[in-house]
Amino acid sequence: MSTRVASCCCGQLRLEVQGEPRGVGVCHCHACQRRTGSVYAALASFRTPYTMTGVATEYVRTGDQGASFRFRFCPVCGSTVFHTEEGDSRRVSVAVGAFADAGFSAPRVSVYDCRRHPWVQLPAGIVAFDKDPT
Repeated sequence: MSTRVASCCCGQLRLEVQGEPRGVGVCHCHACQRRTGSVYAALASFRTPYTMTGVATEYVRTGDQGASFRFRFCPVCGSTVFHTEEGDSRRVSVAVGAFADAGFSAPRVSVYDCRRHPWVQLPAGIVAFDKDPT
């Protein structure tokens, strides 16, 4: 089984996951735009367990469907590395950019497409949802 390591910009916070991603997607919701400072968040979901090293600052946000998400970011450089959903210990979502791997799998799903900036072009074949399909 392959091991992947994601880290913040300064390397203080690292996350190790095993295997292939369960899925890769992009989210255009306003919360993700503000959280990342970009026009969307690119995320990869992995099965647990995972190993975190370093110190993380946490921020909990409630989504549109009522679920709470715990975001972990580096208190030194501010990079968001991963998040989990409260009450769901089966998976962890990792910022694709934290892997710094240009060969990482392309997203297959786009959520909150209703908030996508009109100049953002999605990869061919991606499944787009107007909001969160869950």
